[in-house]
Amino acid sequence: MKKPIISRFGLQLIPVVLVSCLLSCTKAPETPTDLTRTSIIPRPVSVTATGRSFVLTDQSVICHQSDSYDVLYIGAYLADRLSKSTGLGFPEVRQVSKTLRKGNIYLILDSTLTDLKEEGYEMNISEKMVKISAGQPAGIFYGVQTLLQLLPPGVEKSTVQAGPWIIPTGMIRDIPEYSYRGIMLDVSRHFFKPDDVKTLIDQMAQYKLNRLHLHLADDQGWRIEIKSWPNLAIHGGSTQVGGDEGGFYTQEQYSDIVRYAASRYITIIPEIDMPGHTNAALASYPELNCNGRATKLYTGTNVGFSSLCTSKEITYTFISDVFRELAGLTLGPWIHIGGDESHSTRLEDYIPFVNRVQVIVNSYGKQVMGWDDIAAATLRPGTVTQFWASKPNALAAAGQDSKLVFSLARLAYLDMKYDSTTSLGLHWAGYIEVDSAYAWDPATLVPGISRTSILGLEAPLWSETLTNLDEIEYLVFPRLPGYAEIGWTPSHLRSWDEYKTRLAKHGARFEAMGINYYRSPKVEWAK
Repeated sequence: MKKPIISRFGLQLIPVVLVSCLLSCTKAPETPTDLTRTSIIPRPVSVTATGRSFVLTDQSVICHQSDSYDVLYIGAYLADRLSKSTGLGFPEVRQVSKTLRKGNIYLILDSTLTDLKEEGYEMNISEKMVKISAGQPAGIFYGVQTLLQLLPPGVEKSTVQAGPWIIPTGMIRDIPEYSYRGIMLDVSRHFFKPDDVKTLIDQMAQYKLNRLHLHLADDQGWRIEIKSWPNLAIHGGSTQVGGDEGGFYTQEQYSDIVRYAASRYITIIPEIDMPGHTNAALASYPELNCNGRATKLYTGTNVGFSSLCTSKEITYTFISDVFRELAGLTLGPWIHIGGDESHSTRLEDYIPFVNRVQVIVNSYGKQVMGWDDIAAATLRPGTVTQFWASKPNALAAAGQDSKLVFSLARLAYLDMKYDSTTSLGLHWAGYIEVDSAYAWDPATLVPGISRTSILGLEAPLWSETLTNLDEIEYLVFPRLPGYAEIGWTPSHLRSWDEYKTRLAKHGARFEAMGINYYRSPKVEWAK
């Protein structure tokens, strides 16, 4: 009996047939291969080659051995990715018994593989079959991303390409170094539509990134519908940098983005920056200003001039309402409260404000994230600090047992130009070429901050100069794969000289995906 795959995220893709898998007798080619020389990004922890090949044919089937709908969904996702480019069909994902048949791809959820933790996987590729095993569904999903990278770049195209579809044989064992591997997208200074955000989500997933931080509110625009304060989006979201028409996400659109990201094992982290960076809110509701008068909408790029009135009780009613609604729409554990560059808020007002806002967020069952400026306050248990500028702040946060996400502007800001000739982006924190973006280690960056204090890293993309997806991609690629590797691969396995040869071969993948990437002269891009 056929029935649709509906994951726990509410998504439907292709039919599932719960029958035994078919036999494929196609003989693999005799050409020797070397799995250790494939250009997988991020680099796996362990790769062993056996020198033969597995070949996908029109008889190959994607199979699973569990009752998990998450694994069913991953199988359907893989079938969809393969069908578009290979033309081999993959119409069904099949459930099988312990008997494995030749020619197929097997997704094996094995609860005894506890050493792989939540996101690790093993892949065993023989001439007969491919087996991806993991203790949790996320690990199977990441194994699928590696499998796709083992195929020729044409697999990334949306139209049928010529084969053969050959995979080198061997064993891969892989576990990420950090649990937090993220990108931030500023949708406040310029608004980006849901489909653009989903495209970025797909690109992140292919490189095993798992956190997308959305900067939803700033001086230039408020981008999320709040039903109890509707003018925030209607008025505060009406414009953007340069004065063009802005936009906002309805709650239904935001929820759809959250679910879509979850289907790619990416957690959305919403940010409402405060008490500074709040002019869009101050222009929408005069009562949030100490003088009771609404400010004008702002379409420039200066910072530090705005502040919520921290002495008014209505301010905290407003904050509670916003975070109550946002918490109800957000699947992940975090809400980001910003806290940076609040130059118009006196420190004696800023500290009790941050302390109180943490309590509000926690009251809705969420953990707080904030830029490293919040370390001036008393950080509550579970609060995560995002280190972007100040080493003293980062040390102070670590001293309060706050976990840190490293986003140091001079190394990790995606909106920084590559060099002086780059037309997009800024350079106030310096230029960040592809090698500079890759060649650093969070665990050794700040003396006094140990590895145990580091949750992971995030590369923020601020949008003062960006207006469309092509421009986003130009600053994101090819730096994104490097940040992904810092987050996934142990530092002793990483070196720029080795990495750049793998990155060079991914240029063809970027082109197959239609990504507008920067052809850095630091990389000898494969033709």
